[in-house]
Amino acid sequence: MRTVYVNGAYLPEDQASVSIFDRGFLFADSVYEVTAVLDGKLIDFDGHMRRLARSLGELSLAQPADRDELLAIHRRLVELNAVDEGLVYMQVTRGVADRDFPFPKVELKPTLVMFTQKKPLIENPIAKRGQKVALAEDLRWRRGDIKTTQLLYAAWAKTEAKAKGADDVWLVRDGKITEGSSNNAFIVTKDAKIVTRNLSNDILAGITRHAVLKCAAELKLDIVERAFTPEEAKSAAEAFSTSSSAFANPVVEIDGVAIGNGKPGPVTGRLREVYIEEYRKAAI
Repeated sequence: MRTVYVNGAYLPEDQASVSIFDRGFLFADSVYEVTAVLDGKLIDFDGHMRRLARSLGELSLAQPADRDELLAIHRRLVELNAVDEGLVYMQVTRGVADRDFPFPKVELKPTLVMFTQKKPLIENPIAKRGQKVALAEDLRWRRGDIKTTQLLYAAWAKTEAKAKGADDVWLVRDGKITEGSSNNAFIVTKDAKIVTRNLSNDILAGITRHAVLKCAAELKLDIVERAFTPEEAKSAAEAFSTSSSAFANPVVEIDGVAIGNGKPGPVTGRLREVYIEEYRKAAI
C-alpha cells in the first residue's frame, strides 16, 4: 500500500482524507504539478516549482511550502514508496471554507496533498508503436496557461477518443490545434521544421515542451512557434506530443489519417533520446 502525503502527515493511502468543504473538491479551486521520476530522482523539479508558483500567483493562492520543503516531501515519498520510475503528483487547493463562489476574504490555509505512481516511462509501449490521436473541439475555459484541476472536459474528450480507438485527443479551437488532453502538440514539416503553438492563455507552458525545444535548439533543428491546422498536422512528416509522463511521444495517426509512413519518425525519436539522456543526468 502506498504512503501518501496530506497536510504535513505521511499516511497509508486508505487513511488519507480531506474535508468535504475543501474548495478543491467543491470548485476545482486548486492547481497541480506532476514530476517524473527516473532512477529514483526527480526530473526538472525546479521547472515544475516555477510553474507552480506562477499558477498559484495567477489565482491568488497561498504557497503551501517553500521549494526546499516541497523537494524534501517529494524525495521522502519516492523513498517510502520505492519509486525507481514513475511520477509524483502534487495538488494545492485554496483550503477549507463553507461553500460560497467568491474567494474567501480571509486567506485560508492551503491544502497540500501528494502521492506517487509507479509507471514505465522509458519503455513505454505507446512510445514504441506511436499514438493514434482523435480531434475534438476545444471547449475548455480560456486560461489553459494555469495548471488547474479543472480537467473534466479533457477527461471527457480523451474518453470519447478512446471509444473511437484512439490513444489521446488533440483539441481544436478556431480551426487551429491548441494542445492535447494533458500534453503539448508538435508537428515536423516535410522540410524538417519543428512546429508547435506559441505560448498564450490558450495552452499550458509545458515543462517538457520547454525542455524538448531546448534539446531541439541544441541539435540545431529549425523551430517555429505558431498555431497549425489539423490539415497541416495530417500532412506532416511527423507529429508528437510532450508531457512529463511521456516525454516526447510520437503520433502516427490523426483522425484515421496516417502521419508520414505511419510509424514513429526519426526526428521525434532523436528528441526523445536526447531529452531522456540530458534530463536524466540533471535529475535531483
